[in-house]
Amino acid sequence: MSAPLNPPQLRGLVPLNALTERQWRELRPQLVPQPLLAGQMLFRRGDHARLAYYLLSGALELRDASGGATLLEAGSEASCHPLSPSLPRLHDALAVRDSSLLAIDSATLERQLTWGSTHQDLLLELGREGDSDWLEALLASPLLVRVPPANVRSMLQRLHRVALPAGSQVLREGETGDCCYFLQSGRAEVIRGAGSRQQLLAELEVGACFGEEALLGDCPRNATVTLLEDSVLQRLDREDFIDLLKAPVVDQVSLGEAARLLGGGGQWLDVRLQDEYERAHAPQALNMPLHLLRLKARLLDGEGTYLCYCDSGKRSASAVFMLSQLGYRAYALRDGLDALPALQRDALISETGAGYLARSGGRIERSR
Repeated sequence: MSAPLNPPQLRGLVPLNALTERQWRELRPQLVPQPLLAGQMLFRRGDHARLAYYLLSGALELRDASGGATLLEAGSEASCHPLSPSLPRLHDALAVRDSSLLAIDSATLERQLTWGSTHQDLLLELGREGDSDWLEALLASPLLVRVPPANVRSMLQRLHRVALPAGSQVLREGETGDCCYFLQSGRAEVIRGAGSRQQLLAELEVGACFGEEALLGDCPRNATVTLLEDSVLQRLDREDFIDLLKAPVVDQVSLGEAARLLGGGGQWLDVRLQDEYERAHAPQALNMPLHLLRLKARLLDGEGTYLCYCDSGKRSASAVFMLSQLGYRAYALRDGLDALPALQRDALISETGAGYLARSGGRIERSR
């Protein structure tokens, strides 16, 4: 497979040349040139696929409904823009020479461009009280890149400032969750268990969101968060979190959509407990239980696409939200395994035993 294009190589393509480094990283998996052989059709009139095509090399013939034809050659001014961008397509596009193209999801590109154009406006509008450094870190996070600017504006208006000294336990394992927090200043650590079974899961930095797992899964807190220094937090209540953040961040897919993503190189990620996984799991699925995900996510391939599943869909929604914060591309199987007809569930959850493990650098190996 060809390597993805880098920002300098995108400089002549409009509007890709307006993307920031951060936006380019999110689109990077889609920036791989695709071959099109002479005589092959790229698309036909009436096509509704939400893809933006760019001609990188070779030549295409664009034919309209009246039979008129236009030759489009790579390197021309016209080739710097998306091909036949109107939907449905107004042309047939036929390769007249061996060519290469980019095919980018139009919705993702539009979201990136919309966010980029409003990013500075949000900073200017909301950063008037000495909060610009924190806001910039927050707005640049992989999590909020996926949230519509209007939701972000509403979220920031509903936050409640909380200042606490070092040593304060903000969340306690086992308690009921009614809110989540963003870390505005200071540092915090996430710990599960007590005594000899205590386990450090993560250290949180400015801009981090925590406490959301109990809201997504409607379950008790699964870890304790303690401040390592005097800190300022921003609290977001449960209802506001669900309304403004959950829907745009937690992408859910049907089993059919999951199969398409798997065909493009996606990977099943089973976030159930190890015993549940060993009883039965999807073919070649990685097992990364939700309570260990924050600790083990560093083993995943940063360029990969992950399809998370569990029984009810609640744990996989939490997993997708967490992975989104860390910059991974992830989807949840809609409503979980329990929503599948028995035949589909049995066909999907067809492997037993220890299965597969993720190793450093995104490598996957059989564990037995």
